[in-house]
Amino acid sequence: MSSEVVALGQPTVGEAELKAIAEVFASGWLAGAGPTCQRFEERFAAVAGTAHALATNNCGSALHLAMLTLGVEPGDELIVGDYTFPATGHAVMYPGARPVFADIRPDIWTIDPAHVESLITPRTRGIVAVDVAGQPADYAELRAIADKHGLFIIEDAACAAGASYQGRPAGSLGDVATFSFHGRKNITAGEGGAFTTDRADLVAHARKLHTYGIAPAVDRAASSALPIPEFDELGYNYRLSDVAAAIMLVQLDRLPLLLRARQHIAARYEHLLGDFELIGTPQVAADRTHPWQAYIITLNSGIDRGEVAQRLRARGVQCNFGTYASHVQPLYGKTHECPVSADLFGRHLAIPMHANLTEAEIETVAAAVRTVVTDVAQGV
Repeated sequence: MSSEVVALGQPTVGEAELKAIAEVFASGWLAGAGPTCQRFEERFAAVAGTAHALATNNCGSALHLAMLTLGVEPGDELIVGDYTFPATGHAVMYPGARPVFADIRPDIWTIDPAHVESLITPRTRGIVAVDVAGQPADYAELRAIADKHGLFIIEDAACAAGASYQGRPAGSLGDVATFSFHGRKNITAGEGGAFTTDRADLVAHARKLHTYGIAPAVDRAASSALPIPEFDELGYNYRLSDVAAAIMLVQLDRLPLLLRARQHIAARYEHLLGDFELIGTPQVAADRTHPWQAYIITLNSGIDRGEVAQRLRARGVQCNFGTYASHVQPLYGKTHECPVSADLFGRHLAIPMHANLTEAEIETVAAAVRTVVTDVAQGV
């Protein structure tokens, strides 16, 4: 058993984040949706290439707000990219709609537009595309389908901060996009999320719903009167705290360097593992910028992934499965098959990917993958 552990994921945080937190403490406004959140929203909208951004307490709540503001109702169907953490499908179910899972491309693992079109019924209201591991889906094709059938597009950009598609930033590729700032994401406050859109009506409604159905307190703070809000719509507490927003402002400063570091690591892995015949390495579409939230290898069929994972961990190399084939999860009931997603769900393995990896750690990981996968394949 190795005494040194190479972490699967790790945030890049330090004194700058601590200083930003101290400034929020000194301001006296720590609660959600305050002035620091407003500053973060302005900056994040610029990163996402949209007119508006709303900070939320996580990506799941941002997805729920997307459903509500786009008018999703019980009985509606939304076509969802199958290969995703089930928070995506859960959000469709929150307002009583049904997720209909579409299979994925075998090369970049994002939703297959051809399968999407085959699943459209009179109940279909929209498409939820997932930017898998941060790589954007095929939004030109999806937009053509959506426009043809009168559907909206939600971009689940949970992993995609800093990504781009045909020169446009992730976050600007659907009618609404949602982001995650969970601890394993490229930029993080431990938890957190964002809702981005160009539509003023959607963000205004989302802002109301994310504060119990009333305007946030900061909007009333400057009033010389004593405005008393009235509750006329059921809302939620989906606000991001100003403490987390302060961390996120520093993380936005770090984003260009973090992206370059992850892209360098991905290139090194490709150099060290790209010719290894027992695995497949991730592919990047030519018209996309990949932010590498995760680095996922594909084991050849017949190789025991569980055994590989145990042996890698014994060597101090953390690893995990990629993400979920949502359609096989019991919550969603009986559904049609998504064979590409199901196959990759059983063969994908995420290996360490974060901006703090050293050259020595990258080489250690690659060497361990080669040795362990070869031994397991040969039954050694």
